[in-house]
Amino acid sequence: MIYFGIALFSFLVTMLIVPLNCKLSNKLGIIDFPRERSIHKIATPKSGGCSLIVGLIITHLFLLVLGLQEFNRLFVGLICGGFLIFVLGFLDDIFDLQAWQKIIIEIIIILFMTIFGFKMELITNPFGPSINVGILSIPLTIIWFLLIINSINLIDGLDGLATGLVAIVILILGLAGLICSNTFVAYFAFGLFGSCLAFLKYNFYPAKIFLGDAGSLYLGFNIAALSVAGNIQFKGTTAMTMLIPIIVLSLPLIDTFLSIIRRLKTPNSLFQADKNHLHHKMLELGLPYKTVVFTGYFLTVLFGIISMGFLLVDKRILFSLLIIIGIIIFIIFYNIIRKEFFK
Repeated sequence: MIYFGIALFSFLVTMLIVPLNCKLSNKLGIIDFPRERSIHKIATPKSGGCSLIVGLIITHLFLLVLGLQEFNRLFVGLICGGFLIFVLGFLDDIFDLQAWQKIIIEIIIILFMTIFGFKMELITNPFGPSINVGILSIPLTIIWFLLIINSINLIDGLDGLATGLVAIVILILGLAGLICSNTFVAYFAFGLFGSCLAFLKYNFYPAKIFLGDAGSLYLGFNIAALSVAGNIQFKGTTAMTMLIPIIVLSLPLIDTFLSIIRRLKTPNSLFQADKNHLHHKMLELGLPYKTVVFTGYFLTVLFGIISMGFLLVDKRILFSLLIIIGIIIFIIFYNIIRKEFFK
């Protein structure tokens, strides 16, 4: 009931904030005007990240007052780091920063997070004990954060797609935290889950407000940080495996991987935005807008169910099943859109 209450409180707070956010965004001119690679046809506020971060901070300040939330270095690190990544995204929404500038600042923020203990120290081994990464901890942590943060940013191309996917992912992380008795992860995850659901009401097609880079970077950052927080707090058999977020985020990670390959095969910059992501190609195939979004939701739920199995069932069985499903999905997507991606 406590976790349900956290999600409900965060949901209600965010529901109240979003309309005010829309008005403020219009007043300040923080608007996403349609461009060549845009799908939306009308100017739309893009400061949705403000609703998420304010809603989450209010929720956790309330938990602190109630004595439920522990004020420790993980709490301070996640709040401060989240604020920094939000500011970076907000500045990008206003000034359209260069990709290399954002990545450098992201790395600085990630290094800042390691001071508070957010480091990848273990890698899950489906066939045995977790592997201690030793001196590779910092480099792997940087790669992990960059991968998750920017995969969420890249998948944010359709109304409600990124917000809905993150809601599913963060719910799985929250349930994993609950099963592993990791209240820190569970509290933050359920709080963010409630905020995402509330924001989705305004962000689903046709969207009244966009996440913006501030919102997508903030969501990706929280997923990366919470998964690492679970990793460092439980180093025994109850560890929240790094495999869980990797599995649940299969769709955005596959899209990121394909984007890198596609851009390396063309003269364009690796960081040059385009309209060749999975969701764009599905739309070009004639699939209805909502069908594409719900397909993304379905696949994420599917991988989420599999990932939860790693906490409850023999890892080797689930890992084998995951490989089989992954191969089938890859073959299906490859055969449907290969000509579009690699023409």
